[in-house]
Amino acid sequence: MRALTWHGKEDVRVEEVPDPEIVNPRDAIIEVTATAICGSDLHLYDDHVPTMREGDVLGHEPMGEVVEVGDAVENLAEGDRVVVPFTISCGSCWFCERGLYSLCDNSNPNAELARKTMGHSPAGLFGYSHMLGGYAGGQAEYLRVPYADVGPVKVDSDLSDEQVLFLSDIFPTGYMAAENADIEDGDTVAVWGCGPVGQFAIQSAWLLGAGRVVAIDRVPERLGMAREHGDAETIDFEEEDVYDRLMAMTGGRGPDGCIDAVGSEAHGTGLAGVSDKAKQEVGLQADRPHVLREAIKCCRKGGTLSVPGVYVGDVDNLPVGPLMNKALTVKTGQTHVQRYLDPLLERIEDGDIDPSFVVTHDEPLEKGPELYETFREKEDDCIKVVLTP
Repeated sequence: MRALTWHGKEDVRVEEVPDPEIVNPRDAIIEVTATAICGSDLHLYDDHVPTMREGDVLGHEPMGEVVEVGDAVENLAEGDRVVVPFTISCGSCWFCERGLYSLCDNSNPNAELARKTMGHSPAGLFGYSHMLGGYAGGQAEYLRVPYADVGPVKVDSDLSDEQVLFLSDIFPTGYMAAENADIEDGDTVAVWGCGPVGQFAIQSAWLLGAGRVVAIDRVPERLGMAREHGDAETIDFEEEDVYDRLMAMTGGRGPDGCIDAVGSEAHGTGLAGVSDKAKQEVGLQADRPHVLREAIKCCRKGGTLSVPGVYVGDVDNLPVGPLMNKALTVKTGQTHVQRYLDPLLERIEDGDIDPSFVVTHDEPLEKGPELYETFREKEDDCIKVVLTP
């Protein structure tokens, strides 16, 4: 089959790779009808995530049609149309039973490797390094889905692929980010990053009762989408000081909830931004924490900081003192996607939200390598790429 494969920094290729096969009775094989490039994939593209190997199949936002199921899979049948969550979860361990699917104890076959770095292993993920399982990803014609009796959600309606595809990751991720911000009716919520996850965090903040949403970015197209589709007030951080503007907007109190939808490769301004980038390039720190620093400074006393943005290692100069003295609550984590599949699918079916608004590029799989570059450089007004194998 054809697939997008990783070969090092800024090197993604379309290659022929072996077709996936059933290896466990709880597996299923799907023929992928739509898949997407995620902002998290850019951390791989820029070679910031360790334990990738040449030839690894990328992608963790797939959907398609079931073509084969293992003997233990009773909830799916050949021909079912499904969306596959990026988190691989067994459904029966201590964490899965509590709805903490991204912390599954059983789905990462390389758990010991993750434990050496993190202390404990999170769940295995599709197409996201060998530390997190080494699973082949979904930017391919076919995909093996482990624990298929737990993961995929069936789509029985005539909704388009683009309307439901993002249940695989970015819609639940944005929703969980807003949920983690502890939003109460009328709250002011600030969202750093107007990429796809940020857009869904904005939408979800309204769904959860926010009274005001402020979106922060520097890319005109992203800020425009946040205004047009998200009814957000916007701040261009290259044009004005974010802290000063947020204080002016909130009477000096600060936002009730702050969401970091940027993560590892945040663009900082001034000497701190230059220093962060230089340290990351030479390996002195794994991530650029500009947004974390700024959100801690801006969040009101007793407020909540929600971090859906992906971080991979250590950072310098994190303001732990202000974090503690302002009594901030911090909530983070990969998304517990399975927890949100049914309720968010219902939201789409009821017309509360049409996630397809975020798509700017819909192209064949063969254009994947050039679209990785387009997406990374934010060229051609690119905000979200969907690929058709």
